Amino acid sequence: MDHQIVLIAGAGLAIMIAASVFARRTGVAAPLLLVALGIGASYLPGTPTIHIEPEIILAGVLPPLLYTSAVKLPVLDVRRNFGLISWLSVVMVILSALAIGGVVHALFPNISFALATALGAVVSPTDAVAATAIGHRLGLPPRLMTVLEGESLVNDASALVVLRTAVAALAVTAHFSLGHTVLDFAWAVVGAVLAGAIVGWLTVVLRQRLDDPVLNTTISFAVPFLAYFPAEEVHASGVLAVVVAGLLTGALGNKRFSARDRQTQSTTWTTISFILESGVFLAMGYQLPELVDDARAETTLGEITALVLLVVALLIALRFLGLAWPFLRSRRGPGRHEQVRAQLDQFEEHLDALEPSGARGENRLAWARRRLARGRADADFEEREPITGRGLLVLAWAGMRGVVTVAAVQTIPAGTPHRATVVLAAFVVALITLVLFGISLPAVIARMRFRPESTEDRRDSVQELMRQIGEAAIDAVGPLEEQTVDGEPLDPDAVHILKDRIVPRLVSGSRELRQTKPDTREQLSVIQRRYLDAMREALNTERSIGAYSSETYRQVQTFLDTVEQRFTTT
Repeated sequence: MDHQIVLIAGAGLAIMIAASVFARRTGVAAPLLLVALGIGASYLPGTPTIHIEPEIILAGVLPPLLYTSAVKLPVLDVRRNFGLISWLSVVMVILSALAIGGVVHALFPNISFALATALGAVVSPTDAVAATAIGHRLGLPPRLMTVLEGESLVNDASALVVLRTAVAALAVTAHFSLGHTVLDFAWAVVGAVLAGAIVGWLTVVLRQRLDDPVLNTTISFAVPFLAYFPAEEVHASGVLAVVVAGLLTGALGNKRFSARDRQTQSTTWTTISFILESGVFLAMGYQLPELVDDARAETTLGEITALVLLVVALLIALRFLGLAWPFLRSRRGPGRHEQVRAQLDQFEEHLDALEPSGARGENRLAWARRRLARGRADADFEEREPITGRGLLVLAWAGMRGVVTVAAVQTIPAGTPHRATVVLAAFVVALITLVLFGISLPAVIARMRFRPESTEDRRDSVQELMRQIGEAAIDAVGPLEEQTVDGEPLDPDAVHILKDRIVPRLVSGSRELRQTKPDTREQLSVIQRRYLDAMREALNTERSIGAYSSETYRQVQTFLDTVEQRFTTT
């Protein structure tokens, strides 16, 4: 059996790589290919039956996947889209679970309301993997990508909390309590935020003090599990704790991790995410034929078909109805923007009239002006990248279900009447949404004719931000001619190299640096680090304001990381 496991794992990796390469060349979403290949592999002669415990996916696969997405998701974008993300991932998940539970129980009385609500809970959360892959390829606006990714992160926690309450009601009283669900969800959120924040902060502080990429990477492997299991032990949401830990790690990592650690973490977790996501979709297709056989033993094919079609129709209807409120709210955009700007202008006039006394007053005034600048940046963002009706239509049509649906539905206790029917229904619903939305979404995005940001505009934004943080660094550190190292003035050769090649763009010519005298090289290194640290501090300040896009901040961060690695390895 051991050699079979190794053979299956090797074959699975080969299939994942082949599907990814084929998807990039053809444009077909890789999850669809993996599901189809999994179904085909299950019919090959001699293939063994594989039973994957759902707890392995929920506790071993889902935390790393969520952590990977959370670390990469900019907190700035989450904050600016918090209202829409919360609406879709919390309110709509709960309402969808209850609505599907009520309708399914009414039309299929043999399925209890608690079990039907459990079905509604597991099919409610969307999976952004396929949608974002398509969106990246077709140039979906960055803000829509953020909403899809943010919704996919948070709705997993919402769905699993509702599912847990429904399963508890199924096992104990067979009655579903909305009040208990609300209280359970409230504690799940509060407990998860506390657990995730504590784990995220402590591990960031520990990794900051270590100067070893191997140890840092090892600790990063443990973070999602350190957040997940303690939260679950206190009956909070483990997946939400992982998301909070990931978001905090990503935000603090920009300030506290070295360039080497950030780049190592990015490559490592991207690889882990690829293997886990591909493996789940492949396993999903592989298990489908066996599920069909189990469900037909307790339910007719006609009833299963009717149940699946009903749930898919409800999901589509609820998705569009759920986005009707944001659409109506967006119609009031122009007037709302003018009102916000008027309030900001009044706030600025109030600040201009203030005459602070003492250092404390100056600091409070400076903080208020940063808040004002962030408010203006947010207003500019709303006008520059509004979510229009076309964008909401794409969000409505990006309703694929995947990893969480497949894993969560299998946690329904064995022996529950009609369990196999519900599990198969959830699997088929996820498969239908992957095929239906995955195939049609590219055409929908193309018809919307979104206008991507031009290459020139992106380059100008990066250059402007570089110029801004460069000037801020010079203001903070002081002119080059006034710099000293250990109280000694700079060597004339060092001043020449810094003025001509390094300080304006902070790009060091490593060849020229190696040809200089040892004392000069040491001075160059000290001064470069001094200006680089000042530029990083200025970048973090600008990022907190948010006058530029997250992609612009990311490119400048990558540039500074590259510069740091270049002269630290010289």
